[in-house]
Amino acid sequence: MSNEKATVHDLQSAIQSARLEQAQRDDAVAELQEEERVRLSMLEEALEGVFSDIPESHRDLALAVLPADPPRYWVDATSHVVMARDKRTYRFVKDTRLGRTLLHEGQDVEAVADAVTRYVAERIVERQRAAEESWVMQHNRSVLGSRSPDAGAGQKPVLLTFAVFGFGMLAGAALLLTYAWFVIR
Repeated sequence: MSNEKATVHDLQSAIQSARLEQAQRDDAVAELQEEERVRLSMLEEALEGVFSDIPESHRDLALAVLPADPPRYWVDATSHVVMARDKRTYRFVKDTRLGRTLLHEGQDVEAVADAVTRYVAERIVERQRAAEESWVMQHNRSVLGSRSPDAGAGQKPVLLTFAVFGFGMLAGAALLLTYAWFVIR
């Protein structure tokens, strides 16, 4: 009987030991996540000036650390900075239809901040160009209406194509009839 008590006592000790080890692992994970948040907060501080300079029309650019597991510094809906497995390396990535693309990776917070700043600038310029092109197209439609000088230009090649095709059909039919006339005769 004393063997059974010792076994039960060992099981209880093993359970307590397992709980202690699990708590230590949980603490270590929490410390790593806190370290990630601190490093991402350093990046956020480095980019405060960039965020304040973003025009009101481009507020879809988030530039903020949002709670997640793992923590991420979101730039926009598809791009974010996350810490690599070593918890010291910043990874600036963009999710696309073709998968995740690495835009920048490094341990220097200033280099990552520069990469994010360039990305934000490119996005702003890209959006401004798209808005300008849209405005120019709308302006041309309203000013020139349906009688724009380019409206007839697109029709000339089409008419010429049909004319050449029609002439080719007629020439082919004439040659076929001529051949048939001489062969049948």
